[in-house]
Amino acid sequence: MKTSSVLLIGLGAVVLAAGGGYWFGQIAGTQNTKATAAASETPTAQERKPLYYRNPMGLPDTSPVPKKDPMGMDYIPVYADEQDEGTSAANQIAISTAKVQILGVRTEVVRKRVLDKRVRAVGRVTPDERRTFVIAPKFEGYVARLHVNVTGQSVNQGQALFEVYSPELISAQREYALAAQGVESLRAAGGPALEGMQHLAEASLLRLRNWDISAQDLKALAATGEVRRTLTFRAPAAGIVTEKMAIEGMRFMPGETLFKVTDLTTIWVVADVFEQDIGSIRAGAQAGIRINAYPDKQFTGTITYVYPTLAAETRTVPVRIELPNPDLLLKPDMYAEVELPAGTGIQVLSVPTSAVIDSGARRIVLIETGAGRYEPREVRLGQRSDSHVEVIEGVNEGEDVVVTANFLIDAESNLKATFSGFGDTTTGAPPATGMPMDRPVIHEGEGTVIGVNNEAKSITLRHAPIASLNWPAMTMDFAVADAGLLSGLETGASVTFEFHEGQPGEWVITSIAENQASATPHTDH
Repeated sequence: MKTSSVLLIGLGAVVLAAGGGYWFGQIAGTQNTKATAAASETPTAQERKPLYYRNPMGLPDTSPVPKKDPMGMDYIPVYADEQDEGTSAANQIAISTAKVQILGVRTEVVRKRVLDKRVRAVGRVTPDERRTFVIAPKFEGYVARLHVNVTGQSVNQGQALFEVYSPELISAQREYALAAQGVESLRAAGGPALEGMQHLAEASLLRLRNWDISAQDLKALAATGEVRRTLTFRAPAAGIVTEKMAIEGMRFMPGETLFKVTDLTTIWVVADVFEQDIGSIRAGAQAGIRINAYPDKQFTGTITYVYPTLAAETRTVPVRIELPNPDLLLKPDMYAEVELPAGTGIQVLSVPTSAVIDSGARRIVLIETGAGRYEPREVRLGQRSDSHVEVIEGVNEGEDVVVTANFLIDAESNLKATFSGFGDTTTGAPPATGMPMDRPVIHEGEGTVIGVNNEAKSITLRHAPIASLNWPAMTMDFAVADAGLLSGLETGASVTFEFHEGQPGEWVITSIAENQASATPHTDH
């Protein structure tokens, strides 16, 4: 009896406990439901609302509402605090400060500087035209004797070169000797006869001088009156015999060259400078010269003349450089490597050459307007140095210009949209950009071959996620740069491939290789 009572009492306690728990649970659940409903009805202050939706493939089109691209990919929402990933204000680009550090962006102040550079050109050694002498008798005769009989022989000024015999020369000597004797015999008588004889003697002497008879021979003839059978021709200057046409016993005619003597102690180097560099070459500057025969030596000369003519075949202008050659190391017709200083010596507004994005049609620089904010400017360029370029128009002194990672900023922010402001709005011509069309970014991926179209030069791949483009795994068509890349590929093959964007929205495979462990064929589209 007592046992039964205890059991009944315990069972009643359990039932009461269960009922109480159910009742309290209902109350708590009702309160939580109300709180949840209230929370859903009142949005939090931290909720973000998209400003617009951008194309997931990086194309410059946006949408105010959610949508999908032709391949079924969702457009990506862009929020107010994510304006660091594209174009901010008109004609401005904004990049997050974290990404600026990752890209390694560096700027430099635009300022004035003297642009000096070295223009390199090829040249050739030539004799100084003012130090080349030709020995050519002005009368007819014969070479009676040679004193210098080899080309290349060194001679001193006044040294005997050869002797000549000429009946015409003997007649002129005799005429002068007789006139000189007549002057002496009539000197005491004086009068018109002496004056006439003096005129005859002077005319005979002038004739001999005009024939380049040396003063030494003329003096001997006047003193002795003795007519010599041969007369000696002497070197007019010290130098090297560069040409010798005289042969002992040969007959020569008036004006025929018998010897050529060249002084090579000072020579010229004529450098061929391209026409785009000729405007900065100045006479009087010092030029460096190297000769392959003497790699351990550097010669220095002075720019003395810029020729007024241009060679149409090579588009070059000759520039003359004069330099001493006391040891005769430099030989005529040697080739030379020439470095000429170029520049006006005037300070001009300039930026580093690395700051310029050159698309061929226009030149763009990025000006930093704030932390992570950049403004693209079209510029007009002038003269260049080895490291800097003059900016004639487009930037102001004191502005900060991006000198490194400007192409990466181009790729990150898709400057096509920003540069569209520079396009021709009247003709609808597409804007020219530096990146990515001029310098395509190569992406890598892995996937499985779904189909191959040799005629269209395309391939369908089911690829894994592409991290560099933030693409998820999907199936899509790719064009190929060369139809040969499709050779040997079959459906189901597992491949590794590289690709880049050709035209906007067109992805072109540049290399593809089948993995050793080929995947199981799929027909998934």
